[in-house]
Amino acid sequence: MPGVSHQHKYSEYLVVGRRLPTEVDPTPKLYRMRIFAPNEVVAKSRFWYFVGQYRKMKKGTGEIVSLNVISEKKPLKPKNFGIWLRYDSRSGIHNMYKEFRELSRVDAVQALYQDMAARHRARFRSVQILRVAEIEKTEDIRRPYIRQLLTKNLKFPLPHNRNKNYRSSFQAKRPSTFA
Repeated sequence: MPGVSHQHKYSEYLVVGRRLPTEVDPTPKLYRMRIFAPNEVVAKSRFWYFVGQYRKMKKGTGEIVSLNVISEKKPLKPKNFGIWLRYDSRSGIHNMYKEFRELSRVDAVQALYQDMAARHRARFRSVQILRVAEIEKTEDIRRPYIRQLLTKNLKFPLPHNRNKNYRSSFQAKRPSTFA
């Protein structure tokens, strides 16, 4: 709908799955993944895609035991996040580490997907998030563009917007907003 802003395009899901029980293995090993996806269907699909890459298992030979949405504990406090990822480009597979300052893990991942699309032309399907961690200490922040946001009494002045209290509504010359 036009004019309606969606707060989160993605959600964080905890997906737990396993191989179907057989007579040889009545209690198969469980596999747990945190997956960022727009809905539950995509989260399940991504789970099977990644499990298929690392273990000899697919949707036909397995089952999803549980699927839960993970919510942020403090969604109004700005936090610094480090994200480890692997993405598939036209020239090969690359590992990366990026930092973001956002209110939640989901916001940081959303910013990551925007950044990867803008800087590297990487699509959602070609980005694999390996780990998302909140950076507690300011000394652990590696990127200077995040470190500059942590200075005390940081302000963002708008020099072009000046107070417009003129003597009259009509003036002989245009007022200059650049001073």
